[in-house]
Amino acid sequence: MPIITVPRALRERLGEEGAEALVQLINQATEAAKVDVVAVVEEKFERRLTEEASRLRAEVGQLRSELVERIESVRSELTGRIESVRSELIKWMFLFWVGQIGAVVGILFAFFRR
Repeated sequence: MPIITVPRALRERLGEEGAEALVQLINQATEAAKVDVVAVVEEKFERRLTEEASRLRAEVGQLRSELVERIESVRSELTGRIESVRSELIKWMFLFWVGQIGAVVGILFAFFRR
């Protein structure tokens, strides 16, 4: 806290008690102003903190919904690809078994013809 000195001319006019009273009055006013400034700054900080927290919550909510949407998109795309691969696999399995049956029947015909 800065030291307040009363100029000599004012001290002579007010007297020692008056000068001390003036210094106390100024100190009290300064302390009251300091308390008021701290209260205002604290209120502004709390309001800003609340605003930022709500903005952050909104942003997180938006990102979460976008993420869920993207996951569903990837899931449906993956399901489509799996179904496509499965149908291709079943087709090739069928062709393989038809070829195997044809080969076995051909071998049996060749074996029993002799």
